[in-house]
Amino acid sequence: MSYLVENLIHQTWLKTDNIIQAFKKIKRADFLPEESKNLAELNEALPIGFGQSISQPSVVAFMLELLQPKPGEKILDIGYGSGWTTALIAESIKPNGIVVAIERIKELKEFGEKNISKYNFGQVVKTVLGDGTKGYISEAPFDKILASAFAEKIPEEWKKQLKIGGLIVAPVKNSIVLIRKNKENEFEEMEYPGFVFVPLIEENL
Repeated sequence: MSYLVENLIHQTWLKTDNIIQAFKKIKRADFLPEESKNLAELNEALPIGFGQSISQPSVVAFMLELLQPKPGEKILDIGYGSGWTTALIAESIKPNGIVVAIERIKELKEFGEKNISKYNFGQVVKTVLGDGTKGYISEAPFDKILASAFAEKIPEEWKKQLKIGGLIVAPVKNSIVLIRKNKENEFEEMEYPGFVFVPLIEENL
């Protein structure tokens, strides 16, 4: 087990068994550009090009602990970038779950796909080039939705594409927000302030 994962467990960022197992198996170094692989054990965000970053491990752990991915679920991962978070989710929901991962930057989509392909997820992972602010209607509804870039507010499309009882975990400004869909138009929201993310970019079509 890596020093980083040991620390995340010790500091109680990681608590849930299947998420811990995913962090043990999915190596962060496999999702970094060649020149920064030696920094994989640092608990900090690192650049991956195109103004994007691979998130700080403690923040990823915190968000996945809120999301609670479980085997068999269908999860939408918005702004997957390096593919690290997608792979962690895939490992947590296999063998019969599905993670639909959407990325708007073509070069990052390909970079992430190449990284994810180092692990044999098969049909568990579906990658898409597109504008994640609109969700992904053709695979909806989703059990859960995760976003890794901040928005000014949660897009209505995400809420519509969520199953009743489902969860959204996403950054809003400098907070992480957890939203539960209790009924068709009834949502419960919890806010966890004090985080910094790159912005979620909407296509201006």
